Amino acid sequence: MSEGRIQKALSGFYYVDTGTEVLSCRARGKFRREGISPLVGDRVEVRELGNGEGFVEKILPRKNAFTRPAVANIDQMVVIASGAVPKTDPFLIDRVAAIAALKECEVIILLNKCDLDSAEDLYRIYQASGFQTLRVSAQTGEGLDELIPLIHSKLSAFTGNSGVGKSSILNALDPEFQLQVGEVSDALGRGRHTTRHVELYRLSCGAEVVDSPGFSSFETDELNLELKHRLPETFREFRPYLDNCRFVGCSHTKEKGCAVLEAVRRGEIQKSRHASYLRLYEELKPLKDWQEQKK
Repeated sequence: MSEGRIQKALSGFYYVDTGTEVLSCRARGKFRREGISPLVGDRVEVRELGNGEGFVEKILPRKNAFTRPAVANIDQMVVIASGAVPKTDPFLIDRVAAIAALKECEVIILLNKCDLDSAEDLYRIYQASGFQTLRVSAQTGEGLDELIPLIHSKLSAFTGNSGVGKSSILNALDPEFQLQVGEVSDALGRGRHTTRHVELYRLSCGAEVVDSPGFSSFETDELNLELKHRLPETFREFRPYLDNCRFVGCSHTKEKGCAVLEAVRRGEIQKSRHASYLRLYEELKPLKDWQEQKK
């Protein structure tokens, strides 16, 4: 029996890196019966069959797991945004950041294409909200030296709205690393999805990354009851105020004596962040406690 980590999942096969070789593995039927799927990033025990093949016998305990993209044991989300075409809606960033916080996963905001647009508003919002926020350019290389120490020796999931430059940044980080880069449609102001599946890559700078599909893949599977009940705490800058509201069970939406709303009025919480909170609150509101949610 060997231990390794799943690097790629494709068409029912799991490609497990044991440190000495990459085995092409099927998963035991017991996982399907138990409703569990091995995920990219999982540490697993495998039984070797020879000829580079094997079976996944056991999934070791996970730090976290995401449904879409289907990954596990992520240390941090690297959320790529842009002030240039395609311009990123802050709500897309905030939605991912809330899900990441629920999974105890750090968030880094990368503002790409800073050679075209400095994304001043986005930079101000996320710096003020306590996020590690960098301006970078995959085209010129600006800011990438600052990024490398932040991702070194960690497993990071790179995500962002389509066309914002995920693959371009990964290519710029590692000259040996070539992902297909999609062209941005000028007519639509958005990119074509170029990432077909989830895969874990090692970069020459010592980072490990998961390149995943864009924000549209963070579907309602992650917008679940747990997020509904813990939504306020997933907004990091809300936390100092949550125990100071006048009423227990304050929703931080419109109540009198709400410490969060007061902080928004004083400029201590960014208005766009609270607007995203309200939007997520409304999305999650229809979920009832008795409903069975997918795991």
